[in-house]
Formats: sequence, C-alpha cells, structure tokens
Amino acid sequence: MSLFRDLQQAGVLRALDDALALALRRLDPQTPDLVLAGAALASLAVAQGHAGFDPARPRALVEASLPWPDADEWIAELQASRWVAAPDAALAGSAADAPLVFERFDDGGSLLYLRRYREYERQLAGRLRRIAAQPLPVGDRAALAPLLAALFPHANASADAGEDQQARAAETALHHPLLLVTGGPGTGKTTTITRLLVLLAAQAREAGRPAPRIALAAPTGRAAERMAGSVRGAVQQLAAAGIERALCEALPATGTTLHRLLGAIPDSPRFRHDADHPLPFDVVVVDEASMIDLPLMAKLADAVADGARLVLLGDPDQLPSVEAGDVLAGILHAADAATPAFPAAHVHLVRGYRQDASLRLAPLAAAVRDGDAPAALSLLRGGDLAGVHFHENALDPLQAQREPLLAHWRALAQATDPAQALAEAGRMRLLTAVRDGPQGARTLNARIEALLAGTGVAGARGRGPSGGHFHGRLLLVTENSYRHGLFNGDIGVCLSDPRGVPVAWFPGADPAHPRAFHPAALPAHESAFAMTVHKAQGSEFDTVWLLLPARPNRVLSRELVYTGLTRARRELHLAASASILEAALARHASRHSGLGWRLQQQD
Repeated sequence: MSLFRDLQQAGVLRALDDALALALRRLDPQTPDLVLAGAALASLAVAQGHAGFDPARPRALVEASLPWPDADEWIAELQASRWVAAPDAALAGSAADAPLVFERFDDGGSLLYLRRYREYERQLAGRLRRIAAQPLPVGDRAALAPLLAALFPHANASADAGEDQQARAAETALHHPLLLVTGGPGTGKTTTITRLLVLLAAQAREAGRPAPRIALAAPTGRAAERMAGSVRGAVQQLAAAGIERALCEALPATGTTLHRLLGAIPDSPRFRHDADHPLPFDVVVVDEASMIDLPLMAKLADAVADGARLVLLGDPDQLPSVEAGDVLAGILHAADAATPAFPAAHVHLVRGYRQDASLRLAPLAAAVRDGDAPAALSLLRGGDLAGVHFHENALDPLQAQREPLLAHWRALAQATDPAQALAEAGRMRLLTAVRDGPQGARTLNARIEALLAGTGVAGARGRGPSGGHFHGRLLLVTENSYRHGLFNGDIGVCLSDPRGVPVAWFPGADPAHPRAFHPAALPAHESAFAMTVHKAQGSEFDTVWLLLPARPNRVLSRELVYTGLTRARRELHLAASASILEAALARHASRHSGLGWRLQQQD
C-alpha cells in the first residue's frame, strides 16, 4: 500500500506538492511512504490556507476516500524521519536539511509544517507578544476625561450600548499597545478608531510630546481608501461638533496598502521596513485584518517600531485570508484567553450603525453567521427584508436579469471621464463563490463580454472582447507589481482615448485623479465584471448580486456567504438553491494553525 501513490492517483495533489515529495525520494530513496505523503500534504495544506497539516485529521484537507493510516503510526514515521525536524532542533538551526517540522501542542493538537511557515508563525507570535507587553507612558486620565465625554457623549447610557463599547475601545487603547477592534459591517469600527486617534493626540499633548505619527493601512488599495475616506468623514463630523481643530488635524487623510507601507522591493519577498529598519510611525492602524495572511502579518509585526502601538480592525466572521493562516482568529483566541503571556486588548462592537434606509440586512447576516439555514431561508422567502431579493433556483442572472445588469456595464463605457467610470464601477458587482464552472467568475466574464459586444458597447471604441482591452472593460489585477504600484485585487477600467487607443485607469491617492497605464504594461489581470467573493473582500458596492454554484463545492461556507452579502450597501440579490445554501451554512471555513496556542506561551 502506498498512500503517496493513492494521493497522486486521486488527483488531489498539485504539481508543486508532488514535486516536493519526489525531491525527497530522489535525495533518499529509503524515505518512508508516509513521510512522502506527509510532505505533499503539508505543501497542499498551505495552498488551502492552513499553516500546516494535521496527520490526525487528514479528511479536513482531502475529502477523497483513501486508506488513511493510524495517526500514531503516521506521526511516529514523521518524527523518525531525517526530513522532519523537532521544534527545538528547528529553532536551534540544526537539522538544516529538514524542510519539515512536526510539533505537538499542549491542547492535544499537532501540525506538520513546511519549515518556513512554522518559522513565520513562531516569529509572529514572539513579536506580537513583545508589542502587547511593552510599557506605555502613564498619562493623566483625569485630564482626558472631558475630551472622552465630548467624543462619546452617549457613552454609559443604556439606550446606546454601541457607543459605550466604542468609548471602551478608545479608552482601552490609551493603556494597551496592541488593540483588536472587531465587529460586523456598520458597527462603527472606523468611527471608534478616529476618536481613539484624537484621544492619543490629546494624550501626547498633555505629556508634552509631539502628535503621534499615524499610519492607516489595509491589505488592498480599495480597503485602504475606504478606511481613509471614513476617517476623513469622521474628522469632519468631530470638527463640526466642536472638537479642537489641532487634534483633528493630527490624523492622517490618506491610507495605503500594507505592501506600500512596508516598502515592497521589486522581485523580492523582503520589504524595506523590518526589525532593523522599523516603520517611522507611533501608531499603525490596519483595517480588514481578516484578509492578512501569515507571512505578511509576520513581516508587518516585525516592522512595528519598539514603543509603537498596533491596532487591528476586522470582522472575525468574514472569510480568512486567501493565503496561509487564519491569523486574526488565532490572535483573537489568544487575546480572549487573557493570559499573562499575551496581554492584548480586544473590544468587539455589536451594534449596527451603517443601516441604509433601503437595505435591512442585519437579520439575514446574523442567521448566516450563526449557520442557521432555516432562519436564513425563512427571511429570504418572507420578502420582509427591505433591499434583499432572493432568486431561488434562478442560477443564471445573465439570462433572467440581463437588461438591468447590462445597463450598468454599458454606463461604464458612457462615462465622461475615468474618475466617473471608476465611481460607476463601484455601484454594482456580480460576486461568485468559484472561479470556474457555469456559475464561475471566468465563465460569467466571458459571457458578459460577449453580451457587451452584441450591444455594440465593447467594440465601439477599441477592440472588442476575446481578451482585448476594449472600451468599458473592468479590470482586476491578479498579481502584485511594485514597479507599477498595483496590487492583487486592485480594480481599474479600460477607456479608449479620442484616437481609439485603450488606456487602463486605476484609482490614485486622490480619487479625482486616477492613474493611467498602457494596458500592455499592466501586471497579470483579468475582467472584473464578475469576481469571486474572496477577491471582493475589502470592497463594498451599492448593489451586489451573489451567485452560488448549482452543485456542492468545498469552498462553500457560511463565512463565504456572509462575506458576500455584507459587501452590499443598498441592495442585495442572492441567487441560489435552498439545498446549496443549506450546505454552505453547515460548513465552517476553518483553518489549521498553531498561532493561538503559540501566543499564549511564555518565551
């Protein structure tokens, strides 16, 4: 019996997973079969978003019916292998030729790591513990009390428990260098942070220090701009409410991507800012923390200067990062455990503030978050949720709702300038669970391009569909390009100039002045009329069409549905069958990780 061969024949391994195992066998033909299988699955685990592979739970990674070995037997083979280092050996740098590390945790779990990802996890845990434990200057709380009351005038009032939570988060930040603020859409995370930053500016002034240097960042450009725009709006409200102008002016007006913040180096996995060259900021605020993968969070934490504050905002019910590691969940688990090893502060906001009059989404979002399929279906079928439309069993919106959808995409080509086209692009998006198949983003984009060509829009100025950069084409960047300042997930629009030459426009630091690129010079990209929910994280749209596949798929989860529907600001259309929705809400998008355990351990 060969488990490795069974995995190959079942078609569950990628070429990269297969290559790792075969390389170990070439280097040592006596390598046991279970070690080869373990190496391939540790590689596959990272591709599926896990930090490592748990030999005791192989079915969580591979659903194929295979003759899985006894977990104890498998672990014994791994621990005896020259290719698998023990944690102490990996830390000491011995067993240098071992690409894998096997580690048991005190809670009974265990993981087989690719060595590099175990080091990311260990490095991140150590750095976050140091940030959380560093002493902060003791300020005069009484001196700040009037400002706190002015910033949160309704705090401690039973009628406004939400603002009471916001006030607690802001006051907590004064005394904790590592703060986590979580909550669903519209719970006031950005409002809380804006007022928190005003308090920090006042605290610094009371102590005779300069105003804190503050950075606002997010994983994607769109999310960074959304946060910065929200902060600008909140600052204007505070100024109008009488908060001192000097304190308001201490806050930044722009945001940036994490890659730009850290200083991406072309053709290198390294950044300009690291432990030896820390970020020049006293406070680093990061939104959409659920989207940050393990390697990037490790590099971010490494670059936070000693004595600086790190504030992480996020929604723990959203999808975890596309890449390896459910980092936010691990940090929250450790913070909520409240151990001396990790004295981070966590405030969870629950009241919904952003409630457009045309959209009543909160009850449905709660049912989806809780995995309550009967309640979700009852709400969807009842028709009592303003702005929410359930298209049960209507799995082809391009057929059933063709004209309303095409009208939006035609408007992109009719925009009078790039800024207007980009603003129009954010008003509606078709979101899918999968990339391929009849309900996949790729198929839908090809059909939309063909429909636009049939109306004459796509070919009116410039080349028509079939992969060309036609007038009115929405673009999605799919890889980072530090040279261009474009990053995976950035959205642009292609417009033809008066000579018919296509130009790709992407948002800049100033929304009124987009950046222009020749389409041939762009990094890898694709059409963005339809996008996967994963790619839409960090974005919001006035109207969202969320399309679930016709057949079960392992990517379906309650987190995916929740993330998709909460991208809507004013109107939601959900196209799905009841059985697929029930299957999605029954599944958690859980990840294997040792970060939560590791954060609670003393050095």
